[in-house]
Amino acid sequence: MKNPNTIFHWIPRILCMLAILFVSMFALDAFDPALSLQKQILAFLIHLLPSFVLLIFLLIAWKHELTGGIVFIALGTILSPIIFMHNYNMNHSISMSIGIILIITIPFVIVGLLFLISYRIRSKKSIIT
Repeated sequence: MKNPNTIFHWIPRILCMLAILFVSMFALDAFDPALSLQKQILAFLIHLLPSFVLLIFLLIAWKHELTGGIVFIALGTILSPIIFMHNYNMNHSISMSIGIILIITIPFVIVGLLFLISYRIRSKKSIIT
């Protein structure tokens, strides 16, 4: 069995990369045959801005797990009501809006918690050795 330190070191990083890839998929709706190629590429890059910000947060969390954990938890909790209200205003369905929250923002809260667990394990290990 793998060392728990190694498992909790890599799980939040891999999960965060997968969540960022999932969020990045939404940028594909920027491609519209009615637009010129230049406008499509510009729209695609604009749609990828949240993914670039999330990558910056991941890079920070990679080196500073405590800071990264706090940032991802704050990001997920702050964006959850905003995204909920946006989706509820569009589709007027509480259950669908909650489902969207569970898919989009809760993974980042989980990633933040896992970064904090990793930090805690690593800090206990450094105290012992």
